[in-house]
Amino acid sequence: MSYTEHFMLACPSKKLMLIDCPGCGLQRSVWAILHGDISAAWQIYPPGIFVVVTICLLVAHLLFSIKHGATILMYSYVITALTILINYTYKIINLQLL
Repeated sequence: MSYTEHFMLACPSKKLMLIDCPGCGLQRSVWAILHGDISAAWQIYPPGIFVVVTICLLVAHLLFSIKHGATILMYSYVITALTILINYTYKIINLQLL
């Protein structure tokens, strides 16, 4: 993972304000998922798993016109947004933004 980290984008919020944004860790989490390391992805950024699942559902719905796909996607979006909010709130409470 160290080789590819050189090509990952830096978080503007982290660079300018020196604190994490709600999406900090998403790139590394998705990279870990793509390499099959789900536990590392969860440790890096738990909502990353939900983001990947939501994107997969979106692609499947667009390609195959899944019955009730829009409703499933709506719930998936809400769950993903809630996990991002919960994760960021957890970071704020535990002073892990730096």
